[in-house]
Formats: sequence, C-alpha cells, structure tokens
Amino acid sequence: MRVALICIDKPGHLHVRQENRPAHLAHIEASGVVEMAGPFLNGAGEMVGSLVILTVETLDQARDWAVQDPYAKAGLFQSVDVREWKKVIG
Repeated sequence: MRVALICIDKPGHLHVRQENRPAHLAHIEASGVVEMAGPFLNGAGEMVGSLVILTVETLDQARDWAVQDPYAKAGLFQSVDVREWKKVIG
C-alpha cells in the first residue's frame, strides 16, 4: 500500500530542518520504502514541511517510519498526518 505522510514544521524551526537534513536523507535512503518525497515551501521559498510517499505493508509500518525519521526525533514537526494514498496519475 502507499501511504502519504503530510508533515508540517513548527514555525521558526527552519534551522532544525537544515541541521537534520543529512540524517533525514540517509533515513530515506536506508529504509528503501520511500517512493517520493519533498518539502512544502512558503511564499519566500523556505522549507516548511514535508510530503513523503511510502510503499509499505501496513499503516503501522508507516507510522513507525515517521517516528524514526530524524526530523521527528529532533522535534521539527508541528503535526504529522499519516494517510493511505492511492496513486491515480503519474
């Protein structure tokens, strides 16, 4: 199944994102379950959140991936929404 993680950063936490970005990207690479991912941007072009599409067996696996994300461990996110997602186009 595909799962979308919709992660919104805490305001004023761009430095936390930047400091933890290498570990976050390593987590993506090592896990082998990320189909696509990228940041949400604000009007100034700054990263303010993330959309991550996982291919996993269960929602619990997706939730576990999200908890283990270095961004989450660093306290970057204001909210994380985990939703099953169906690809239709693309």
